[in-house]
Amino acid sequence: MDYCAQDIAEVLVSSEQISQRISQLAEQIIADYRDKELIIVGILTGSFVFLADLLRKLDLPCVVDFIAADSYGTDTTSAGQIHIEKDLSMAVEGRDVLIVEDIIDTGLTLSRLVPMLRDRGAASVKTCCLLDKPSRRQVTVQLDYVGFQIPDQFVVGYGLDFAHHYRNLPQVVVLKPESYATVPDPQ
Repeated sequence: MDYCAQDIAEVLVSSEQISQRISQLAEQIIADYRDKELIIVGILTGSFVFLADLLRKLDLPCVVDFIAADSYGTDTTSAGQIHIEKDLSMAVEGRDVLIVEDIIDTGLTLSRLVPMLRDRGAASVKTCCLLDKPSRRQVTVQLDYVGFQIPDQFVVGYGLDFAHHYRNLPQVVVLKPESYATVPDPQ
């Protein structure tokens, strides 16, 4: 995209790679949940693009709900504090749940959400993320479906943002560090 080309250091994952990997993940999920109805829980806001593309590939009965959990704010690193800003609107008791997340780095968000959903009586809770950044992990979390493992670089695009910008990029990119200072905080 022309409007931000000067901000991009490199394309880390192309839109073609993303599309191909989502098809593979969908095949795995379909095989694991055949003959079951799945509640897909998207973690807002970053997961919405990935979730939408994944959902269109899932040939099985499913419903979608969202939870908003934030640990970044307008920074480039996790603050370590998880805030639930929007809870689920449907009950998960006795149901199979798939949490869909854009990126797992510290693991703190999942380490809070997975036990929370189990405590609410979910029959099962699995996780699916587009990006895994294991070098930043602070807690151990189970990742069931992973799109791509990436190095410790700050990435945006395909739903991921910096200060609410760049979500509309069709690929995952690394921003130039000087770009962090040029994005206005909308708050």
